[in-house]
Amino acid sequence: MTKLLSKSTSLDSLGPKKPGQVTFRSLFRGTNSLDPGSRGDETVNTTLYAGVRLWDGGEAYANPEIDQGFGLSNVLGVAGFPNGDGSKVGKAVPYFRLQRLFFRQTFDLGGDEETIESGANQLRGAHTVDNLIVTIGKFSVTDIFDTNAYAHDTKHDFLNWAIMESGSFDYAADAWGYSYGAAAEWTQAWWTVRTGVFDLSKIPNGTALETGFGQFATIGEMEGRYSLFDQPGKVRLLGFVNRGRMGSYNDAVAFAFATHIVPDTSLVRRYRSRPGVALNLEQQISEGFGFFLRANANDGSKEAYEYAEINRSLAAGVSVAGADWGRPNDSVGLANVTNALSRSARSYFAAGGLGILIGDGALPYYGAENIVEAYYSAGLADGLAVTFDYQWITNPAYNRERGPVSVLGLRLHAET
Repeated sequence: MTKLLSKSTSLDSLGPKKPGQVTFRSLFRGTNSLDPGSRGDETVNTTLYAGVRLWDGGEAYANPEIDQGFGLSNVLGVAGFPNGDGSKVGKAVPYFRLQRLFFRQTFDLGGDEETIESGANQLRGAHTVDNLIVTIGKFSVTDIFDTNAYAHDTKHDFLNWAIMESGSFDYAADAWGYSYGAAAEWTQAWWTVRTGVFDLSKIPNGTALETGFGQFATIGEMEGRYSLFDQPGKVRLLGFVNRGRMGSYNDAVAFAFATHIVPDTSLVRRYRSRPGVALNLEQQISEGFGFFLRANANDGSKEAYEYAEINRSLAAGVSVAGADWGRPNDSVGLANVTNALSRSARSYFAAGGLGILIGDGALPYYGAENIVEAYYSAGLADGLAVTFDYQWITNPAYNRERGPVSVLGLRLHAET
């Protein structure tokens, strides 16, 4: 059995997440392999969401955070990692980070006025339906891009990295998931266009961000809103290009063969571009019942820079609110995601190469990584909820010689 324990706490987001795994089949192990023994790990995140209105349309926000704990197996061994609140930096002692510090300006462009309710990094107010919103500072790319009403919020819904985001969206971020950058969102009637530029890490999967945009990501997204059988839906098409010093899988394998060493992308890095695309759909079926789908891919000839070793991914699932069984603050979700590697990446990992999350020392029998996740979130009181989560992972890290793996999760979330 595999135990995955994750906690998450916050002054707006208090939450333990407790994932744990059960012993599973593991014919061999490598540096980045998931621990095959029964184990549990936990993470705790305490975040303050603070905001102030500066003038009409102008707002500033800061999110100081205290983190502690470790992701399951030190955040290694699965491309679609099972704990969305488990950062790549684990520490036994609580430590402080200023994760977000940004400015937002909203320009009204006409149309009906709509009310904005208060929430995390959102002050109560109003603006016109047609508007332009500019955000500048330090924040997460996924605060603005690749959002989804049914699979995006690790405090309330799915936990798996390849379900809560598009798995192959290698978005700019430090090891905690944040970056310096600027984004603009132009909304008119039924559509929105978004664009942004963000700093990459100084080195792939690094804790320090580039300064001055010497290495950067550009992102564009188009969103269309529609009604299908009188039920609202949204479809988003996203494209991104990372530009920085990164290694080619083929170059790493060729260099290793010539020098009789294990392939290592860090030895063949040079300035390159790595693009990707993502299709993201959310569709309400009825009040409290919704469906989502994510289909995405990236350039699989080069190493993953920030997120995960996923070159193609297809995720779909449903979310149901508990009003139908008399529990309006409860929700249940079920989703499946299939992740895949490119041929170049498979050759690299088969020869013993290591990546951000995976690297078993060999990959004799490749298989697509398939993950099923189910959760039940129970509202205990106003602002307090407990979630029970289960994930079934087939071919973890694309290795048919390992798994399948069962991951059990417990999340406690409180907000005020």
